[in-house]
Amino acid sequence: MAADEQRGLVFPTDDEGRRSTSVVGRGVVADALRDTDPTGARAASGATGWRTDYLVHFRRLVEAGLVSPDAAVSIARQGLASLHDRMRVLDEAGEEHPLREWPAGPRGGDELEQREVVGRGAPVTELVLPYHGDRLRGDEIRRRIDDWAEHGVVEPTVAEAIGKVLANPNWLRLQGHTVAVLGAGAEMGPLPSLMRWGARVAAVDLDRPAIWERVLRLANEGAGTLVVPMQEDAAGVDLLGQVPAIARWLGEQPGTLVVGNYVYADGATNTRVSMAVDELTRRLQADRPDVALGFLATPTDVFAVPAEAVDHSTRAYDGRSVRSKTLTRPMRTLSGGRLLRRNYVAGSDPGINDSLVPQQGPNYALAKRLQRWRATVARHDGATVSMSVAPPTRTRSVVKNRALAAAYAGAHRFGVEVFEPATSNVLMAAMLVHDLHTGGGPRHDHPWQDEAYAASHGGLWRAPYAPRSALGLAALLGYGAARG
Repeated sequence: MAADEQRGLVFPTDDEGRRSTSVVGRGVVADALRDTDPTGARAASGATGWRTDYLVHFRRLVEAGLVSPDAAVSIARQGLASLHDRMRVLDEAGEEHPLREWPAGPRGGDELEQREVVGRGAPVTELVLPYHGDRLRGDEIRRRIDDWAEHGVVEPTVAEAIGKVLANPNWLRLQGHTVAVLGAGAEMGPLPSLMRWGARVAAVDLDRPAIWERVLRLANEGAGTLVVPMQEDAAGVDLLGQVPAIARWLGEQPGTLVVGNYVYADGATNTRVSMAVDELTRRLQADRPDVALGFLATPTDVFAVPAEAVDHSTRAYDGRSVRSKTLTRPMRTLSGGRLLRRNYVAGSDPGINDSLVPQQGPNYALAKRLQRWRATVARHDGATVSMSVAPPTRTRSVVKNRALAAAYAGAHRFGVEVFEPATSNVLMAAMLVHDLHTGGGPRHDHPWQDEAYAASHGGLWRAPYAPRSALGLAALLGYGAARG
């Protein structure tokens, strides 16, 4: 048990005194499915090897929700309720409490002070997209997105969304909003773009000098206003232990408050900090009716996808070269059909894209799924929600994993484009701007369609092969490039 698990938001202890993430994961999935898919709930509850079994059950969560919009919303509500019922807060005396009774303590209860930094730069008043060393503007961005869509790298609706931002450059400043960037130092977060565009940002991250040196530099060089929580003359707060204080501080911010979730941590801590954000979100929504939410969905998850994506993938599979088909056949035979499988059953509507990556593990999957659940519930209840599927990106957290780094290096051989952080950052920040100015984007009949709108999946949805069936080969082919 890591030292930081002795405080703040923690997994509950089991009968043997262990904080088992597998017990929680199994229980939450079973609870989420219980009303909609009782058979699936029993299967999840009885899973004996959760670290590998979770792949099947996380897919089932999506499939069960396709029965109806109500089924999808029910799964999301029940999953969130289970997490909030199960997770605990460990106070300074070592006593556990339910999340809803989070106690005020020396760190969790003190009022936060605030520092304000006003940027010295001139605001950037047009969307500029970095891409392969170029800085694309206007029609260059439109052509780039059209090319991505043609090659299956993004959904065509990305062009619709970004086109509206290009046509309304005054949107970039987000006048009248305060964007709370939770995980301000995150590589995939929107902070650099928002500072350039002149937005007002409340930055939340750990009290680590290296993080705040970078964040404050962006603020000073930018054109926006950055507000920073302070305690004992140091910037930063700990979401795992200070949700009550952070909720009070953010609740007093002016304008429409946007709670942007960009947090990330390794292993079980990722689920813990994501749950802390969700509890913070729940409290803010209870106190302020204007709260909007922002998320980035990982492309390495399970999604229902439109028939057009299935058809694109089917054409790519059927149109492979003779050489490719010749090489594929023995691989499939020797692997018992596991390698280079079709991405979909032809004609599926919707299709199920299963891009879960076993190396990322069940804690990562649960952390990202609870964010999707919160987006689904909040949107259903009338809140403005921005939840965009972000492209696979060469972030530090990815490339430090040798297997994932190698797979990303070889992904282009299987129709997947991996983005550089600078491109993903601006593209996703522009999607946030679009959603906040359009009430969360167009509303659809089913939550899966909301998730699929303007998805920048990098090609995972439209590639010829099921992603996991090509992952190992991509890693093998990309190993040399990744080492370089």
